[in-house]
Amino acid sequence: MTVKETSALGVYYGSMSLFLSITHNVFLLYYVEMFVSVYKIDKLSFWVGETIFLVWNAFNDPLFGWISDKSLLNSESESKSGSYPAVVFKRLRALSMNGPLFGVSFMLFWIQWANPTLQFIVCLCLYDGFLTMLDLHHTALLADLALSASERTKLNGYCSIFSAIGSLSVFVSYVFWDKENLQSFQIFCAALAIFSICGYMLGARALKQIYIELQNMDDSAQLKSLQIEKSEKSQVNKEEMSVKEYVKQVQKHRNFIWFAGMNFVQVFHCHFNSNFFPIFLENLLGSHISPATGSLILGTSFIIPHINNLYFLTLCRKYGVYVVVKGLFIFKLALAIFMLFIGPGHVVLLCFFIASNRVFTEGTCKLLNLVISDLVDEDCVLHHRKQAVSALVFGTAALLSKPGQTLAPLMGTWLLALQTGQDIFQSGHDASSIRLAQGFSAEEKAMVELGCFQCLVIVPIICAIVQLIAWSQFTLHGKRLNWVKSVRAGAGFSDV
Repeated sequence: MTVKETSALGVYYGSMSLFLSITHNVFLLYYVEMFVSVYKIDKLSFWVGETIFLVWNAFNDPLFGWISDKSLLNSESESKSGSYPAVVFKRLRALSMNGPLFGVSFMLFWIQWANPTLQFIVCLCLYDGFLTMLDLHHTALLADLALSASERTKLNGYCSIFSAIGSLSVFVSYVFWDKENLQSFQIFCAALAIFSICGYMLGARALKQIYIELQNMDDSAQLKSLQIEKSEKSQVNKEEMSVKEYVKQVQKHRNFIWFAGMNFVQVFHCHFNSNFFPIFLENLLGSHISPATGSLILGTSFIIPHINNLYFLTLCRKYGVYVVVKGLFIFKLALAIFMLFIGPGHVVLLCFFIASNRVFTEGTCKLLNLVISDLVDEDCVLHHRKQAVSALVFGTAALLSKPGQTLAPLMGTWLLALQTGQDIFQSGHDASSIRLAQGFSAEEKAMVELGCFQCLVIVPIICAIVQLIAWSQFTLHGKRLNWVKSVRAGAGFSDV
């Protein structure tokens, strides 16, 4: 495969991240404020909707993964080389079909068309359903399009570049956001949705074409691949593996279990940083920096992880993903311990720590898709599968990590209440944000600042220690990883 062909594949694959991030970052910033401040949803309805969303959010990943890949668990009738292109085509078709539906579901948030409670639940579930389908098939393609670590890191690097470009929509959105007059913002969101819809449709078609060229597939080979795909849908395999049997296989997959434990903590820490970033920024730095500086730190924290990831991926190609992730855990632990000793009095260092804590944690999250791709390979080898079940492995990993997303705000609010003596929900003054009470005495203010600081540094210390323990038990690196790669490559899987 030539450099030009590699670049073309990377551009088309990475562009899918642009079409998602350009809308998803706007969704993350504004959907809560839209329903709370504009649609005036009541607190009970909001929490009921969030609870339904959390349940759906946790289970739709493995559900869609199972629906997508269950036919591949026991496909004895076809050879790997024969069925492999059909799997890639199926994932690309899923992207081209769900991309437009994702764009439509994004638009449903910004126009009131039903009772706020009903609209909140329907919009969240529809949006997350299509988001999951896109993310699941896109990440699964990382394992399906490339086998070598070098090729996968290159594809991941293109995703980081396009995700960083897509994050610029966050800055542009501030120009149009006005909850008193939504027309400009609605037009802006419609433009984002149309761009995303067209991008997914054209991008998936272009990616399919470059894949066909790279595989040197003639018309008869394409037809055979499509016939195999159709036969998978029409045949009812009596020996098809059950959910119970698959669960037993997962339980015996030692590296997957250790990874799941580490990833659970990682998801918890990522969402803890995101959920309480404004509180730490306001209460620890609010009196020392301007609002513009605070907004700049908040905005750049969305972009820097993507840019930073390009450097991490370079290190991954040189030293391996395992070493780089371990180094990031050690760095997180060392930086938090250093900050704990020097205290909250050094404003510049504190500002750097608050920003870097989120940047490096998010950066670690973006490398973990590479680890899951390696786990896809190991799962395929351990269970002698005819075809890797990429989407199912990614979905199962998401199922086991999503509770960390739910636990983060619950544990965070409890820790803040314990350390500061303040209930942030009861003392909030703004309907659209969570803030600690203002107007404290000097003693109360000092207690709040110290409590926030302790939460800020203790959480990453505990997370890093737990992650280092779990990561030390993970053996899918070095000779073990090379063996898995060689078995897959020697068994007829080709690397594009």
